[in-house]
Amino acid sequence: MSRPTKCRRICNKPAFDCFLPAGTSSQEKVTLTLDEYEVVRLIDLEKYTHAQCAKQMAISRSTVTEIYENARYKIADSIVKGKTLLIAGGHYHLCDGSISGICNKTCRRFVNMQKIERKEDVEMRIAVTYEEGMIFQHFGHTQEFKFYDVEEGKVVESQVVNTNGQGHGALAGLLAQNNVDVLICGGIGPGAQNALSQAGIQVYGGVSGLADQAVDAYLTGSLDYNPDAHCNHHDHEHNCHGDHHGCHNS
Repeated sequence: MSRPTKCRRICNKPAFDCFLPAGTSSQEKVTLTLDEYEVVRLIDLEKYTHAQCAKQMAISRSTVTEIYENARYKIADSIVKGKTLLIAGGHYHLCDGSISGICNKTCRRFVNMQKIERKEDVEMRIAVTYEEGMIFQHFGHTQEFKFYDVEEGKVVESQVVNTNGQGHGALAGLLAQNNVDVLICGGIGPGAQNALSQAGIQVYGGVSGLADQAVDAYLTGSLDYNPDAHCNHHDHEHNCHGDHHGCHNS
């Protein structure tokens, strides 16, 4: 019995999915799958090594090599023989942005997201899920974060950042891209906690009340938090929309 094919992680669907050769009447077509497209994009355009590509797509290096060879043959077949090249199907799932903190390149999902530069002399940046001065209780649905830059144990600057309606996985990437060290929040799902941990961000969940007071309490070592805090609303939302993160097969 053959081993089931592992779902391949891709950044985004291609902006262009059909290429037609000029000056030919051939009706023959070649179909490049989305996971094949992603391997070619990463290796030939982004200049990833096969090992880096494997890590990005959550597959083995040998699988990358096999996909790459198949994809290059299909592209050559299209170019040399004048066949229409289509990009469709495959065994893949779209990245939710949760690995953006460890990607080799800037995550394509955050190009339009607000980014606040961190000064070189700032020793720590704290983020708090934020709504009208209070700690927002559902990490995956927060519309704003408040960033606090800390020097010598004191807040020297703070600013509110809009999340542009991004989901829980992308929020972890937003925090990583903004060089956040610590997150203070209410409820948070285990998937988001794992993504934040991979990005090197410490999480203090189960906190409520005023955001500014929570940060002051953290800096004085008196923050009341729950390391096992989970967000029931987040879990319900994930279950209702599980197909969004599922593997596509065709």
